Amino acid sequence: MSYTALYRKFRPVSFEDVKGQDHIVTTLKNQLKAGRIGHAYLFCGTRGTGKTTVAKILARAVNCEHPKDGSPCNECDTCKGILSGTSTNVIEIDAASNNGVDNIREIREEVSYRPTQGKYKVYIIDEVHMLSTGAFNALLKTLEEPPEYVIFILATTEVNKIPVTILSRCQRYNFHRISIDTISARVKELLDKEGVQAEDRAIRYIAKAADGSMRDALSLTDQCIAFYLGQELTYDRVLDVLGTVDTEVFSRMLREVIKGDAAACLRLLGDLVRDGKEMGQFVSDFTWYLRNLMLLKSSEDLEDVLDVSTENLKQLKEESRLIDDDMLFRYIRIFSDLSGRIRFATQKQILVETELIRLCRPQMDTDLSGVLDRIRVLEEKTEKTDDRLSALLEAGTVPRTAPAGSTGSGSSGLFSSADGRMASPGGDSDPKREQKAVMAA
Repeated sequence: MSYTALYRKFRPVSFEDVKGQDHIVTTLKNQLKAGRIGHAYLFCGTRGTGKTTVAKILARAVNCEHPKDGSPCNECDTCKGILSGTSTNVIEIDAASNNGVDNIREIREEVSYRPTQGKYKVYIIDEVHMLSTGAFNALLKTLEEPPEYVIFILATTEVNKIPVTILSRCQRYNFHRISIDTISARVKELLDKEGVQAEDRAIRYIAKAADGSMRDALSLTDQCIAFYLGQELTYDRVLDVLGTVDTEVFSRMLREVIKGDAAACLRLLGDLVRDGKEMGQFVSDFTWYLRNLMLLKSSEDLEDVLDVSTENLKQLKEESRLIDDDMLFRYIRIFSDLSGRIRFATQKQILVETELIRLCRPQMDTDLSGVLDRIRVLEEKTEKTDDRLSALLEAGTVPRTAPAGSTGSGSSGLFSSADGRMASPGGDSDPKREQKAVMAA
């Protein structure tokens, strides 16, 4: 028997197995138990959040001969027929390839025939936003007043493309992005069933990389298992497979940027390229790293939102003291713009290198944030000069008062210059020459 991908092998078959969509599962189960079943549903949300899965469970539940607390039993002949794909009561349509008026006319002709088995004939139209304008118009009347034995379940990832006339005829359910904790628990559960050892840190990173999609998380897990077949999935191995970068590298990169060392940044980036890291992923992850830093600087109460380890949280707190808010916002804005442009760039490394140099060289920017960053650099240099001057005064290298025997009034406020002449803060001294003398001392 051929291998089945994890997301297909462990696809939920009852409402209890659906993770992260409790608000939808509870509503549908209550409708089924009360007999208040709608004639048209619209499931919308990002990819991999369970829209098609819940649609199939609902299709079995309305036709199940022995439902259990609103969920299908998956044991009766009707449920088995739908699960195996042999039932004519459930019709799945891909609107991306069947988006014409003729396809909708076929549906309008078919709905006139009652189901051969069970109570309802269910039409699941996936990616419904791909239907043409004419197809939507052809569907309107049937969707508004279908036969009592017909249920339409529309699924889409882009609800903004659905005409208002369609939206007003459906019960709309918004599928949320699944939390990292929920995805991590599910992945760990399935890995235990598969007999695969994995570090908790590795599982959480897979969950984070999935970006709220359970299907993406299982696909990434499948990829990691295949690469390290028969071995434990460690954090470093997951990073290696996914082509991503450890947070320690982001910390080093940020510190070099703050220091303005463009050469060190480019050397660090070159090491990542030689290790086979993907530039688009690096930009996305570094932007996320800066975002965590911004939240930590904004409020101490947001630590639970960061979703980072205790070790990384300590590191972020140290770096939050090294960077100003305005400078951090400038970094985030530059890398956010870069993440949108790098997708279509042919020379991604050059693009990233240019932006890193731009971060290290605020004088390259003529906008307000660049000017503020340049002022910050000047202020830091001035503070260092003042500190050095104070240290020299305390050490006695530069006398605080004029030598004995000197003439002139107000000598207590005089400083000795490098060539032995007296200079007064309020006199005709040259500030640049005095600063050079202090630095030389």
